[in-house]
Amino acid sequence: MMKTDYQVLVKNMFQHVLLPRDVDAHKGSCGSVAIIGGDESMVGAVLLASRAALFSGAGRVYAAMLSKNAPAVDLNHPEIMMRTPAALVHLKQLDCVAIGPGLGQSIHAIELLISWLTEPLGQSMPMVIDADALNLIAAHAHLAELLKKRHAQTIITPHAGEAARLLGLSSEFVQDNRAEAALKLAKKFNVVCVLKGAGTICAYPDGTCFVNTTGNPALASGGTGDVLTGLIASLIAQGVELGTAAKLGVFAHGLAADNLVAGGIGPRGVVASEVLLEVRNIINQLNQN
Repeated sequence: MMKTDYQVLVKNMFQHVLLPRDVDAHKGSCGSVAIIGGDESMVGAVLLASRAALFSGAGRVYAAMLSKNAPAVDLNHPEIMMRTPAALVHLKQLDCVAIGPGLGQSIHAIELLISWLTEPLGQSMPMVIDADALNLIAAHAHLAELLKKRHAQTIITPHAGEAARLLGLSSEFVQDNRAEAALKLAKKFNVVCVLKGAGTICAYPDGTCFVNTTGNPALASGGTGDVLTGLIASLIAQGVELGTAAKLGVFAHGLAADNLVAGGIGPRGVVASEVLLEVRNIINQLNQN
């Protein structure tokens, strides 16, 4: 076991990250995000990530789903633009892509992930990789090699089980050595690793490591990880430096849960849709400080 030094994430780190918007700001100047995933029976993951990107300030949000039964519109938030995964390659204005929420393990999912790891658009695009995309990378060595060779900056957002699969270790080892495991992943794939869980870790290839100070068991419900993915991708699209976006996203996501509980909502019964609404409040409060 190696000794790992780390810092903690605190609010004053982020008070000057989000600058006030120009008076002539428009949707094209506020960042464009695409969320890719949503195979059969898992379209909700893409919807939650897309809504989180929308509510945290992205100017344009595209939801691209594999499911043949994907909705043509998000009836709750029709501002989100639905596209097929294939149609995304024609969107020249994209600033960040997140891939993985509800992606599934199909051949189509593998082919889609390969294309985003190898095609020129994907090679040049800041990317957040989550959920099933991480499981595919863990299961297929050629995908892992493609991730290592990516030229653009990348964030991966595994929970302990996904991190264990990526490292070929047990979940118990990851949980007992969280900072070490996150740093191993950051260095192995040359990415920023966000290891989710109590005291979420943000680890960097240079050996820098941060532990989050916000969050509580209210986040222990389905879809909250998808909200984090959409939030981080949105911050990157809005111009926040990728490594800082990981830290700010993690901090704001946890603080949203803390604020909900402080306001008498939860910790039991908090749902991901409530978290993303509170994230909007936090992002705007940080912008004012």
